[in-house]
Amino acid sequence: PLVYLADTLESPNVPPRLPASTLYEPLTKERERARDVKQDTRVLVCVGNPPYDFEQPESDDPSEYPRDYKGGWVRYGDEGPDAAPPILEDFLAPVREAGDGGYLRFLYNDYVYFWRWALWKVFDSTGDGGIVSFITASSYLRGVAFAGMRRKMREVFDDLWIIDLEGDSIGARKTKNIFAIRTPVAIAIGTRSGKPDHNTPARVWKVRLTGTAREKLEALDAAESLQDLHWRRCSSEWTAPFFASQQGTYSEWPSVPDVFPWHFAGPMLHRTWPVAVAPDVLVARWQDLLGRGKSSQREAFGETRDRTTRGVYPRLTSEGKDPAIASLPPDAKPPEIISYAYRSFDREYTFRDARLGDRSRPVVHRVHSDRQTYISSLLTKVLGAGPAAVAAAEIPDYDHFCNRGSKGIVPLYRDAEATEPNVTKGLLTQIESTHGATVPAERLFAYAYGILAQPSYVDRFWDELELPPPRLPITKDSDLFARVADLGEHLLYLHSYGKRFPQGGSNASVSGGKARCTKAVSTEEYPTTYHHDEMSQVLYVGEGEHRGEFSPVSTAVWDYSVSGLRIVKSWLDRRKAEPSGRRTSSLNDILPERWVFSEELLELLWVLESTIELEPEGEALLDEVCASPLFTADELPTPTDAERKPPKVAPGEQIDLL
Repeated sequence: PLVYLADTLESPNVPPRLPASTLYEPLTKERERARDVKQDTRVLVCVGNPPYDFEQPESDDPSEYPRDYKGGWVRYGDEGPDAAPPILEDFLAPVREAGDGGYLRFLYNDYVYFWRWALWKVFDSTGDGGIVSFITASSYLRGVAFAGMRRKMREVFDDLWIIDLEGDSIGARKTKNIFAIRTPVAIAIGTRSGKPDHNTPARVWKVRLTGTAREKLEALDAAESLQDLHWRRCSSEWTAPFFASQQGTYSEWPSVPDVFPWHFAGPMLHRTWPVAVAPDVLVARWQDLLGRGKSSQREAFGETRDRTTRGVYPRLTSEGKDPAIASLPPDAKPPEIISYAYRSFDREYTFRDARLGDRSRPVVHRVHSDRQTYISSLLTKVLGAGPAAVAAAEIPDYDHFCNRGSKGIVPLYRDAEATEPNVTKGLLTQIESTHGATVPAERLFAYAYGILAQPSYVDRFWDELELPPPRLPITKDSDLFARVADLGEHLLYLHSYGKRFPQGGSNASVSGGKARCTKAVSTEEYPTTYHHDEMSQVLYVGEGEHRGEFSPVSTAVWDYSVSGLRIVKSWLDRRKAEPSGRRTSSLNDILPERWVFSEELLELLWVLESTIELEPEGEALLDEVCASPLFTADELPTPTDAERKPPKVAPGEQIDLL
């Protein structure tokens, strides 16, 4: 058999370079034979299960990647001034041209290199037909970084059949995997009968197999031909995700980014110690950092390529630069500490200092004020069960929505003074013309939240939401619009803990729920555990005689989740003796000396109580909205490129209203 011990991704044009030695002679001959196959042998069918291993680059700029990264000839091509561009460029260029080059770091995966090699060998190198069938990770089905890969596949195939086997154990929709891995997988079978037609995209068909691993394998075993599976046709757009085309009116509605065009990823600090559950913890961590020797300080800080203790960086909200941390005396004053929306419904604290975060998002700080409100969702990833959006009055973290980063933070305004709404120009005018009444941006924002904050929205459009971003049904009924907006304002008030959209002129903290602290958490011993008793509806914080008790806490409140993030559990995990989350430094070990969070816990429980009580009203309103006349995307203006981009705000121009 023609079996070779060689590197598939090695160049077919350059002889292998191995030391001249009898030890390497057999390997050299194997690689030479393999090179002959790559150059001259016609391959009609390529079948395999290539490895899938994501290689996290140190830089977001692919041009800075060293050649010792994986990918070989596919990724780098041959060296020399006359060498052709690497064949992976076919996957990269469309993404860059679409302005999404920042996502390309997610493309650099072993399985992607093998896909590109197979397409080259079977089709590009011959210009003729063939078959490629791989079972690989399924990230290419929808990821922004894989738009060019999908385009190339539509170019070279006549037909492409995809069997989605699911298997995601870490995403918002957890499913069983047929392998003992956490990465979802898919089988792809691509065929072409002759010369390619580059003007017509391939017909793409998809089926999803659900259930246990055994049930999925049995379904595969029972399928004797492609006709035995229930295929659905996917979009024919060149770079569109490989998902079944959306049916019915849902696909006609405007997407959330079409209504609120500027959305961003929250700050990504790349170190966790600058975020804490109490301000005094941050002060203690700062003092500890400055009191260390230089070597220990660098280690505790957690230096990266973008942030070091010796670096000097522009301030977040004003002109000038702060001195390097390494130059500060031990008693230097801590940076400004601000409230921070760390996770859904979880308000914590962080330093407002560009020296401490690799991706602090200066523009976000410069448009923030006590008038700003944020809706957080997953606009580029698939939503799980629960609400499609949550709100915050504080700047939201990169992982705010459900502990899964996404460019999914939608602000109400594009400026700190709240004079420039983040709404597509002309959209409010179109709605007002139909409603016969004024519709301020704040009411549209509240209306959107009244729809998206409902778990029934995700339940109703579960299949459609496989293809992000979520779409917004905007009713033409002015009275119905007003009732949904009223509900949205109430929810925005609750979820901002009373800081935004005051109800009845009140702007106080949320209060008045059913839950009470029936036994105080001891200040003598910091809690290490907690648990909820479903029968008695008691939440216990701590253990033994030191534990506190909160009741009644219903099972609905205890189980309330946002795309897999259980809110009360997540909140408590951050406030126990050994907090959850990634530990990046010994500074993370500096924690509160005693439990001081009972009042905050009660506020959280009250907010969730009220939210759950409002769900039947929200579901009924959603039913009315979906049955009413709705605006289609074609009836509304489309955002310009400028509207989708961040506002240009110079340091010092904003009003600091924190």
